[in-house]
Amino acid sequence: MNETNSLKYYVAKYLFPGLAVLQFLIVAIILGRHGLTISTFFTGLIFFLLGVGFLVMFYVINDRIRRVAIGKHKIVVIERNRNLRFSWPEVKSVKVVPFVNMCRLKIKGKRSIYFFPSENVFPSFGLTKEIHLKKKRLLR
Repeated sequence: MNETNSLKYYVAKYLFPGLAVLQFLIVAIILGRHGLTISTFFTGLIFFLLGVGFLVMFYVINDRIRRVAIGKHKIVVIERNRNLRFSWPEVKSVKVVPFVNMCRLKIKGKRSIYFFPSENVFPSFGLTKEIHLKKKRLLR
């Protein structure tokens, strides 16, 4: 079984909380250095709202991005304390999300799962030709 790229998984999963913390630090630095004036209040408010927006994005995306192991006869969705196993007839579709290098996996009766493929995962489910054709169409 070929497991998907775990580095991309962790970067995508924890990018938004990292950016939120960075925005909150910017607010603290601005207010700490320049005091509370009208202009620093509104500048800090903009950065604070950006940080809150990043946290909201994290909570929306957090449960949909998963690590996946793909084999010829089954797909394993890796979660913290359990692994969900699906056979290929249960899979509705596997599509490549353009510009993000991410795949969307639809399983019958479940929500969509997004994962970052590694190069050696594509031949496992036979999408190499389809993916290259889609990339060529996107580049035209």
